[in-house]
Amino acid sequence: MTPSEAFAAVALIAVGCDNTLNREEARSLRHQLENRSPYRDLPEDAMGDLFDRLLTRLREQGWHELLKQAIAVLSTPQQETALAMAVHLVLSDRQLDAQEKQLLQEMASLLRLPQERSQLIIDVIGVLNRDSLAA
Repeated sequence: MTPSEAFAAVALIAVGCDNTLNREEARSLRHQLENRSPYRDLPEDAMGDLFDRLLTRLREQGWHELLKQAIAVLSTPQQETALAMAVHLVLSDRQLDAQEKQLLQEMASLLRLPQERSQLIIDVIGVLNRDSLAA
């Protein structure tokens, strides 16, 4: 697995770990990747092929195993960004269910980051995503 495949795998796992994919999550997934290298330069069919391959692996191996494989090939800065992106994606629907919480906990434990750093990333992205102006 290449780093670009691994990063996309983390994004896919973040939106799919609870076995649902709503409109907000799909929109957030697309937005998170299409504004980054190398995805912004990929033609639509290449992105489709990438996600087809990742979805096959996800179905065959489950998200826990795919996450382990993805994290293993990411550099420390890539891991930080992947964690922030995953938190953003799981919170895109303003709900954090048990499966999503488990994903973030497992991901934080797999990263080569100090626990305090992982928790800081999770907390800051949580603050960014809360709907603080809602009545």
